[in-house]
Amino acid sequence: MLKYIGRRTLQNVLIFIVFLSATFFLLQAQPGDISQQFLANPKITPEVREQFREQLGLGGTVGEQYLTYMGNFFTGNLGISFSEYPREVSDILAERLPRTLALFLFATLLSFGLGFQSGKFLAWRRGSKTEPVVTTVGVFFQTVFYPWFALMMIWAFAFGLGWFPIGKFLTVEKWLDAPPGVEANGVFNRMLITALIVLVGVAAVEVVGRRAGDRRRGKRITWAGRILLVGGLWIWWATVWSEQAPYALDIAWHLVLPTVTLALIGFGATMLLTRASMLETLKEDFILTARAKGVPDKVIRDKHAARNALLPVTTSLVLSLAFLIGGGVVTETVFSWPGMGATLLSAALQEDIPLTIGAFAFIAVLALIAHLIIDIVYMYLDPRIRV
Repeated sequence: MLKYIGRRTLQNVLIFIVFLSATFFLLQAQPGDISQQFLANPKITPEVREQFREQLGLGGTVGEQYLTYMGNFFTGNLGISFSEYPREVSDILAERLPRTLALFLFATLLSFGLGFQSGKFLAWRRGSKTEPVVTTVGVFFQTVFYPWFALMMIWAFAFGLGWFPIGKFLTVEKWLDAPPGVEANGVFNRMLITALIVLVGVAAVEVVGRRAGDRRRGKRITWAGRILLVGGLWIWWATVWSEQAPYALDIAWHLVLPTVTLALIGFGATMLLTRASMLETLKEDFILTARAKGVPDKVIRDKHAARNALLPVTTSLVLSLAFLIGGGVVTETVFSWPGMGATLLSAALQEDIPLTIGAFAFIAVLALIAHLIIDIVYMYLDPRIRV
């Protein structure tokens, strides 16, 4: 297993190096010198422009420039942003990356969970009265024009009903009275850490419960672990981080609508694919054998059919990552969510090349990490991959 993970990690590193190299040569193919793009900007003096040339590796031969470019990147020197001068690109990305991670993490988990469970039950109860309704809803979300749908979500739930804020990352009026030491990025990072602890903790408790041997005992362990985990974190926020809790709720309130919008778009495709994959799996001989042996229906559905149906669904999840990133750009722009997608779009429109390259590089890293995680999940879903 470790050899397989190591091999896949090495492949991802090589792919990333190829990506960076392609980015460099695309920049070289541009006419002119990118350090001359902001000659009219009074903030950027000739001395600073020369500094840009050195940081971007524009001096010397093409080979020397390439080595300088790769060396700067792998040492964390991504240059200085043109549009947000004199901030470094790495500082901007470090500030906005967690926001996009939270948006994608929650939206992906929500869409995958709802879509897989819905598709599984639709396939198991094929021909039920609810099947045409749920299938139609799934087709609608899969084919709807996404920018229009996002605007309709804002119009209905933010402007019309007033349940959620129309956009932005936080309520400015509320944060004007924030006590010293309470700042938005710190609060949001604590929220993200809390969410990751919950996800990892729930997964660990689920594994322990399933390995308990006795089914009832396993359920008791699972529920007790969930209650202790959530209760412990709630007490921590109510006591240690009590001063920041109201501001965390404000950020969470702003996060709900873009997360749900992005999740609904992914829900349709996941549900339809799960249903189709599950129907094919239910026709296999090993399902018929399990029925002949008298295996309970719930075990056949969850441990035999659903587990095998997960493989194509997981593959689709990986292949859709590029579309999720594109959807994230639209989502963050429509909802004014200051994440990586909005940063990338703004940097491209303002011709802020250092920030654009940095944003593309981090998106590539996220995509490769996601592929590696899916490869590891595959090993547990299909033991043949380990061999």
